[in-house]
Amino acid sequence: MTLRRKRGGGARWGTIRRRAPPVRAWTLAFMCLLGSSGWLHAQAGDAETSAPPPAPALIDTQVSIEEFSHRLVPLTRDELDPLARAWLEIVRSATEEIAERQIALIRDPSRANEASFAAISGLIDARTELFVRYGMVIDALQSKGGEEAFISELRAYRNAVVFEEAILASPRAIAMAFLSWLTRLDGGLAVALDLGVIVAAFLALLILSRTVRGLTARWIARVPNISKLLQAFAVAAIYWVVLVIGLVFVLAAIGVNVTPLFAMIGGASFILAFAFQDTLGNLASGLMIMVNRPFDEGDYVQVAGVGGTVQSVSIVATTVITPDNQVIVIPNKNVWGNVITNVTASETRRIDLVFGISYDDSIEDAERVIIQIVRSHPRVLQEPAPMIRVHELGASSVNFICRPWARTSDYWDVYWDLTHQMKTALENAGLSIPYPQQDVHIRRKGA
Repeated sequence: MTLRRKRGGGARWGTIRRRAPPVRAWTLAFMCLLGSSGWLHAQAGDAETSAPPPAPALIDTQVSIEEFSHRLVPLTRDELDPLARAWLEIVRSATEEIAERQIALIRDPSRANEASFAAISGLIDARTELFVRYGMVIDALQSKGGEEAFISELRAYRNAVVFEEAILASPRAIAMAFLSWLTRLDGGLAVALDLGVIVAAFLALLILSRTVRGLTARWIARVPNISKLLQAFAVAAIYWVVLVIGLVFVLAAIGVNVTPLFAMIGGASFILAFAFQDTLGNLASGLMIMVNRPFDEGDYVQVAGVGGTVQSVSIVATTVITPDNQVIVIPNKNVWGNVITNVTASETRRIDLVFGISYDDSIEDAERVIIQIVRSHPRVLQEPAPMIRVHELGASSVNFICRPWARTSDYWDVYWDLTHQMKTALENAGLSIPYPQQDVHIRRKGA
């Protein structure tokens, strides 16, 4: 066993190893196997015969955890059963020694000094190592078909000992045990080391993931005919995949069993598929948007009753900014399931304008003024050529259609400029732009 005692009243803690006589573990196991209090393992036959005692290496309290775990592998259920009883007696004896030390302090409070509590803390630490091996034997027995009632009894003993000692322990003893645990290589120091490894590995993974993301973004940018949305999705997906895979490897490296995590994810995936039907529908629609590319980032679209500039597309929603700077988030299934109008997909757009003149005005003069204003505008394209025609004899005016072409980015500037200039030019030419009016003719009866 390992006892931690304070040397000479100083501040340092020493380690005193007290190795039990080699005969002790054998004696405990042999007494356990031959006792008459229900620990005898009987076999059916012509006569009852007891199982042979476990090998010395299997009840050696000083054997390492790694060696002990390998020695448990070839054992059968019949061999593990007496071994579990032997280890039960070992931990019971260690627990009895701790209890006797506690009773001695209660009977003689004058002995309750720091050295006494340190000795008890050392016994508890040593017993903790015994409980580790004890638990390994129980797990091996359960995995190889041991009796559930017997296994439950073994586990219940360990849980009850720890629980009852925690209830009966004084605050000072608890503090001493906690401080001892903090300074142990297999206790607080091991936890701190694992946490440090996780934090350092996570920071390293962040750097690695961002590096991979940057390299991936540069490579994808060189691929022709790929949308910005798909580029952003692929880069983000690679970033998270690298991060998650790296974390799994780190957890496995420090001894965390990640197999139950994958089993849990696999078992829950069926339930989650039903619970997140709408989310999965948005995910599928988002992938269709990214692959088919009906629009890209920066395009002005009209979809689901909303018109605005596409800011981003995630795996579940599309974010659109309206001309008045409202941010609207639309689920992807509503985007893909509706008619999508991409206003800025083409480099050029036709501007549709209507100008009306009075019935008393000259059509030739009006047509000449309109053509002059349109051709003089610097942002109106010469090809395709503008179309200017008399389109309609309206209720109050003769209407001309004016359809010039401009770059998509100049659409609204040309629209507003031509509207303003056309009003001024028609008035300067003596042509009027009538407002809606109605003539009422009154006739007298009999006239």
